[in-house]
Amino acid sequence: MLVLDAAQTRAALPWEGLVKALGDMFAKGCVMPVRHHHDVEVPSEADATLLLMPAWQPGAYIGVKMVSVFPGNQMRGLPAIHGSYLLSSGKTGEMLAIVDGGELTARRTAAASALAARYLAHEGASRMLMVGTGRLSANVIEAHASVRPIRNVTIWGRDPKKAEATARELSLKNISVTVATDLETAAREADVVSCATLSSEPLIRGDWLKPGAHLDLIGAFKPSMRESDDRAAERSSIFVDTREGALSEGGDIVQPIRSGAITRDAIRADLFELARGTHPGRTKPDEITLFKSVGAALEDLAGAVLAFETYRTKA
Repeated sequence: MLVLDAAQTRAALPWEGLVKALGDMFAKGCVMPVRHHHDVEVPSEADATLLLMPAWQPGAYIGVKMVSVFPGNQMRGLPAIHGSYLLSSGKTGEMLAIVDGGELTARRTAAASALAARYLAHEGASRMLMVGTGRLSANVIEAHASVRPIRNVTIWGRDPKKAEATARELSLKNISVTVATDLETAAREADVVSCATLSSEPLIRGDWLKPGAHLDLIGAFKPSMRESDDRAAERSSIFVDTREGALSEGGDIVQPIRSGAITRDAIRADLFELARGTHPGRTKPDEITLFKSVGAALEDLAGAVLAFETYRTKA
């Protein structure tokens, strides 16, 4: 059985290959049961949470991502979140691989946004604004640079020091990286605006988006959270990774619907339709596009299969 740590998982998931793998999986589809969510009692501490996210391709692969969230770990100096991905044969049930869950999640999330940008961002998009300074930020920038001719990246965060640290992490050829202090100015100049935050209040205003801009919303994974205002939804052609997920969990979609700014029919297509060619994506140079993702077990499966097959080929 193959066991891949974080570094090995990262090496097995190059952006070009991973974006293609996600596109192929969305085009073909797979079985995705509703994820399991369990409270786990921890004596003398806050309850922990166990998440199980299964998906499979009949006769090919079966995968389950297992994530545990232990709030009490902060007292022990340990990360609160741990995750692993278990990949098995869809023919025999034999366990094939254990893949690092954190690295897999970070890269497949960024790759899903890059896949969307391949259909939705202007072909000549060269200026990118990254809002957020967490683990995802560098991944999102690298992934977008693999599908569009990004030449200038600006990073904004509530803590400028963290934004500067994220900028130092990047080592992309022929790409200028700066830190923004004025979010509005940076947003007005950007061809692609990506947000990966835990914000509960709008950060990006729709009136800031220039004609032809693409807004990529990755954070705000609960209905109570959001990274953009109603005006952004009103001005944009809206696309999502999965309709069910976005309509139940994506605050940037749920809240504008609740306020009456948009209706459910405002969603033009999801990644299934884009990957299968049943919707063309961007149709006009000056069209403002918005992509909202909340994640799907299909994406984890696609990444885990790619990692496994990459290492199996090398062996």
